Amino acid sequence: MVKTVATLALLLVTLPLNLALTAVALLRSLVIRPPRAVAADPKTILISGGKMTKALALARSFHRAGHRVVLVEARKYRLTGHRFSRAVDRFYTVPEPMHPGYVAALVEIVRREAVDVYVPVCSPVASQYDAHAAAALPCEVVHVDPATARQLDDKHAFAVAATALGLPVPDTHRITDPQQVIDFDFGARPRPYILKSIAYDPVRRLDLTRLPRATPAETAAFARALPISEDNPWILQEFVTGQEYCTHSTVRDGHVQLHCCCESSAFQINYAMVEQPEIEAWVRRFVAAHELTGQVSFDFIRSDTGALYAIECNPRTHSAITMFYDHPDVARAYLEDGVAEIRPTAASRPTYWLYHELWRLVTRPGVARLKTIARGKDAIFDWADPLPFLMVHHAQIPSLLLDNLRHGKGWMRIDFNIGKLVEAAGD
Repeated sequence: MVKTVATLALLLVTLPLNLALTAVALLRSLVIRPPRAVAADPKTILISGGKMTKALALARSFHRAGHRVVLVEARKYRLTGHRFSRAVDRFYTVPEPMHPGYVAALVEIVRREAVDVYVPVCSPVASQYDAHAAAALPCEVVHVDPATARQLDDKHAFAVAATALGLPVPDTHRITDPQQVIDFDFGARPRPYILKSIAYDPVRRLDLTRLPRATPAETAAFARALPISEDNPWILQEFVTGQEYCTHSTVRDGHVQLHCCCESSAFQINYAMVEQPEIEAWVRRFVAAHELTGQVSFDFIRSDTGALYAIECNPRTHSAITMFYDHPDVARAYLEDGVAEIRPTAASRPTYWLYHELWRLVTRPGVARLKTIARGKDAIFDWADPLPFLMVHHAQIPSLLLDNLRHGKGWMRIDFNIGKLVEAAGD
């Protein structure tokens, strides 16, 4: 409770500065009109995941290209600051993806707004539901089919699919009983292993405890403490040390039309394009073999010896899409076939979230944070569209904090990128 009240107080302290900044930006936009293309074939685009910065990034890209944007999000996040963006024509709340009324709500919005294309910006939980919803929606859907979504979301099934193509992945085993971990012959392997939940776990996904532990008893205790079962399988995966990378690719019929790659970390809130031809070749080969259409995000690691491995694939939008904030062809990459692959422009600056950087500056003072702010771009703030920045920090996040305060709930950290509080057993 003390942490929540203190955080609300800190956000209140910054409100006058944000109000002043927003006022200046709004006045500026009256003089400097933001450019907007006239689309040859204007479409209405439905985008989900309205609380997340990546949804705002796509909304702005479609809007600048001359398309109309409808944004949706669950009622819990109805005060998302992104609904106030100039890029958003209409905003709706819908049930949670697992709710029986989710698909019907999407169908109603598609019909009411004459939606041409649905671009899901989904959470890990929602990707399967959006894949199934595609069959019921009377519009084009830029998302993988249900079978592919299951395969890519399942870390073991993905590893099997990659191996079948001769693409390198760490040694991976499906675990449905802690006894499998206890009986595993760690001594015959050169590297340690880690356990990872196949189902999305916002808390345990950051646990990189190396196995085996110091003694067999400690290894057994660790494995038995995890909720591993037939209904909740995990993977035991070889732990490779080295430089991690994350990618986002928008693909149509197995053709990569938009691609970016960044150095990665467990809690990723900084994105800067890096050229990794071997990674791009890996992605091209995988998506072509599976003739994928949709958005796919891969995690890679280059080992200390230089070998490259794919760790996992997420069939959904990656926050690295924020690096395309100044690219004029993002909409074409999503809507048209045969578009030559686009990457972040040469002028594109690395993206960050200012409040995360300020917190790092306070807790770990140093020149590095100041350089990040000076050389990069806040992923939410836009001089031509300033209201989302104001409302995310002074409506969306405070409303979530107040709700937790009212219900006496705790939280681990604020994720301004995803627009939520990270909680145990959260979404």
